[in-house]
Amino acid sequence: MENLTKIVLFKNKQVRKTLYNNEWWFSVVDIVEALTDSLDPNDYWYKMKIRVKNEEEIELSTICRRLKLLSSDGKKYETDCVNTEDAFRIIQSIPSPKAEPFKRWLAKVGFERIQEIENPELATKRTRILYKLKGYSEDWIEKRMRGIVIREELTDEWKNRGAKEDRDYEILTAEISKATFGVTPNEYKKLKGLKRQNLRDHMDDFELIFNMLGEKATTEIHRTENSKGVVKLKADAKAGGNIAGGARKKLEKRLGRSIVTKNNFLNNKENKIASHSKGRYRAT
Repeated sequence: MENLTKIVLFKNKQVRKTLYNNEWWFSVVDIVEALTDSLDPNDYWYKMKIRVKNEEEIELSTICRRLKLLSSDGKKYETDCVNTEDAFRIIQSIPSPKAEPFKRWLAKVGFERIQEIENPELATKRTRILYKLKGYSEDWIEKRMRGIVIREELTDEWKNRGAKEDRDYEILTAEISKATFGVTPNEYKKLKGLKRQNLRDHMDDFELIFNMLGEKATTEIHRTENSKGVVKLKADAKAGGNIAGGARKKLEKRLGRSIVTKNNFLNNKENKIASHSKGRYRAT
């Protein structure tokens, strides 16, 4: 499944959330930071658990679940998370003038997920709107949305064919990326100067196209050869990536420039990829 750590904003504060059992779970330390502006939200959360236990004899840790969220260093770490209902309990123990507006915001975010489960097309529509508000072109959005569908088809195949752990998905994704672009996703993010951001949201048209080709080719290889087990899936991933990588190299030779680029959408208000004559990286 595509990177499940999502970022939502509350008064310009980032709050990470992830899907678990078809509902949103939110990072507790992010909630703490959003409500308190603490310079050390982890320490605030630690002391808060002690205070609540002493004053109310309640273990706040029991309402949390340790889920892996993407950190600023690009890696996933187990983090205390709560669903919408239990987030309200956390908020009750944080003295903050932002508490009430945060509760309303949280309820809205949670309700949107319920709507999306009942009507999956609504989630797609909202995603398109968000990309449009960020300034992406309709043509780019169409490719990005198609890429999401292809990615979901691939991860469904992985799940049904023996890949169970997040680590398996990361390994298989890295195999495709390395063969397609000559760099792993983490290396690619460093190249583009990204941290928490989704790499694919910072790919240009060609990058998205070759990414889709590598993943679609891998999916079809799995199905054609009825692949089972992580070892075989990994070999397929490399083969699918090589198909896309071969096509990329042919295009690069014809165009005389690299497809893999340092460019991103971070500082571009119009969200247009910068000139192809700058910031190129020659991949192998």
